[in-house]
Amino acid sequence: MDWGTDLWDQYDIIDKHTQSGLELVEKYVKFVKERTEIEQNYAKQLRNLTKKYNPKRGCREEQECRFSNHQSFLDILNEMNDYAGQRELIAENMMMNICIELTKYLQELKMERKTHLSEAKKAQQSLESTYKQLDSSKKRFEREWREADKAAQYAEKTDQDINATKADVEKAKQQANMRTHIAEECKNDYAAQLQKYNQEQSQFYFSDVPLIFNKLQDMDERRVRKLAQGYVLFSDTERHVMPIIGKCLEGVTKAGTNVNERNDSIALIEQYKSGFERPGDLDFEDYSQGINRASSDSSLGTLGTPKGPLELLGKNRSKPFWLFSKKSKLSPSSLTPLSTPPAPSPANGPPSPKFGRDPLSYCLKEINKTVKPRISSFRTLGRTPTVTEDFGHLPPEQRRKRLQQKLDNIGKELQKEVDQSEALEKMKDVYEKNPQMGDPASLSPQINQTAQNMERLRGELNKYESWLTEAGRRGDSMLRRDTLREDALSYRSHSNNNEPYSPDGTHSEEGTPDPSQAIYAEFDDDFEEEEEELAAPIGQCTAMYNFPGASEGTITMQEGEVLSVVEEDKGDGWTRVRRANGNEGYIPTSYVSISISK
Repeated sequence: MDWGTDLWDQYDIIDKHTQSGLELVEKYVKFVKERTEIEQNYAKQLRNLTKKYNPKRGCREEQECRFSNHQSFLDILNEMNDYAGQRELIAENMMMNICIELTKYLQELKMERKTHLSEAKKAQQSLESTYKQLDSSKKRFEREWREADKAAQYAEKTDQDINATKADVEKAKQQANMRTHIAEECKNDYAAQLQKYNQEQSQFYFSDVPLIFNKLQDMDERRVRKLAQGYVLFSDTERHVMPIIGKCLEGVTKAGTNVNERNDSIALIEQYKSGFERPGDLDFEDYSQGINRASSDSSLGTLGTPKGPLELLGKNRSKPFWLFSKKSKLSPSSLTPLSTPPAPSPANGPPSPKFGRDPLSYCLKEINKTVKPRISSFRTLGRTPTVTEDFGHLPPEQRRKRLQQKLDNIGKELQKEVDQSEALEKMKDVYEKNPQMGDPASLSPQINQTAQNMERLRGELNKYESWLTEAGRRGDSMLRRDTLREDALSYRSHSNNNEPYSPDGTHSEEGTPDPSQAIYAEFDDDFEEEEEELAAPIGQCTAMYNFPGASEGTITMQEGEVLSVVEEDKGDGWTRVRRANGNEGYIPTSYVSISISK
């Protein structure tokens, strides 16, 4: 069964049916577009939601991520972000595979339908034109036959009229014969036109129209088949991402199972445990025996009276225990020595040759020399430095890495020139042994140019090596700050035990506090505040390969080791990391898998 045979007379029905099918395709495309907009808005809202609840860098919530319940919440946010990405993928695939494809196919169908209907209309017009010619010849034949009949009747009447002359009779007969001849010609023309129309009508209804209708039927069936594929893609598009969505949901479940309340409690204890003993019972002072309290016993603020942990904590008891009070953050003014503390007593042991008579003054003086220029460089961070050939505008570590990178590039270029020179020498030797292969003198310009390039590259190599050596010496001087800080920490640890400090490591038996402790505590706290600001972790990385860390400024790394990321790669191929014990250094970015916290 086909439209050309069974629906040969239903042109209007076929026209409306095919138009309705195309409108259905347009409607489905619009439906899918609105669905993709819903998916995109849903994904956008999910991303905004996860971004809203993700902790910002340096905030208190980020510091609490060491607890499993906080970390699990971050894992849930990451999984929801991935889930939003899958919803975006659904919208993108639906737009590409359904909307765009069906829209393109719809335009093709419209053009094809227009062509078929135009062919049918053209065949109809041709048939109508033939019918008009047939009708015209028919009417002419009818008119001429009547005229011939009238002429015959007039000739017969004239022949019977006794008053008519012979000439009148002959004239009437000639007129009748002429009209009859014209009528016969019209008859033959009418018969020919009728035969032509019947042939075209048969061609129209039994060949042209069925062929056109069958083409329209084939077009409509292809439209239905393509639309059915679009229906299937509507579900397959989402079904294909279901496994990944399932993994996202599994990740949420895993985040919930990873919560360990006992480990969170232990982590809180380890972070905030002060180590103080609980205060003991106060002794009974019997004033009835006439014993007067000494002034040192009547005041809790004197140095001779031991203080409990609550007094040492001060007013803010919610924070961890600090023996020395916190001061403002690091500034150039805070690095200036306040005053020269009194020299240690002879009982503290002999003076150290390294520090002189006063270790505190020496440390403050040396650290001022090292740190104060760095703080001045921090002030110029907002300005645009002048780029120099020796990379002197960069910080020492960055400068060393850039110089090393430049040396590596020059070394590669030099090696290429050396290889090319060797190849030219071999080719020249071959030409000399076999003159028919070429002229050895033709290679001289290339050999000379290669030699000049090698000489130039060797000069640049020596120049950058000297700059790298100079940068290495400057970098060594910056390490003195870390050494001085270790001395400061050692000094403070002795002060915590009320023991006088000696740089050579000896201890005094006297428990008299040193008044210089407050000054040193302020200086040490300033360093701790600076470290907290400049070395806050921004993510984690996992080592994929072993790295020896033999060069200066680098750090060793074992495969599978997890490190904290302190500074991202600035484009030179190195990332600054830190171990749990506080050691920091640079590692190759390509050796690790990095996960930056958002």
